Amino acid sequence: MVDGKFTLAPFHPKAYLSLGSNIDAQANLRSAVVALRARFGDLLLSNAYVFPAVGFEGVDFLNAAAVIDSDLDPFALNDWLHALEDAHGRDRSGPRFGDRPLDIDIVFYDDLVLDGPGHLQLPRDELRHAFVLKPLAEIAPDFVDPRSGRTLAALWAEHPDHDHGVATVAI
Repeated sequence: MVDGKFTLAPFHPKAYLSLGSNIDAQANLRSAVVALRARFGDLLLSNAYVFPAVGFEGVDFLNAAAVIDSDLDPFALNDWLHALEDAHGRDRSGPRFGDRPLDIDIVFYDDLVLDGPGHLQLPRDELRHAFVLKPLAEIAPDFVDPRSGRTLAALWAEHPDHDHGVATVAI
């Protein structure tokens, strides 16, 4: 309360992010987290997990998840994340699936369901992959996927890779 009046803190939607790297992975993920904190403040961060490359033959990836409070709409946030990837040496001229120093995707933006324009899709179809689902389920187990109506914990519990051990690495 200020001067007898209630003031409300600004509302910022939560963005649920998937982070991955298989080129100098620890350093690039660490740097990305520093940049996310500098821009968005406190964030919730999962462990970093080692997962094999999906869609191509390559070295293993480190994958993590983060939840941020975003003052950007999903399109502006996606652009900001692409600029962060580019600053880490991301090359988009090659095949869609390949080695990369940094890959950050918005998996959820609150409970928004969106298909385009452009390539922005919310929730992201990649949620079906263990490398996206496991880190998100770790930090937001009670979050409900707006497409399936199921919690991330329930989706992970039923995932075919649920019972496979996954190594963690500090970032």
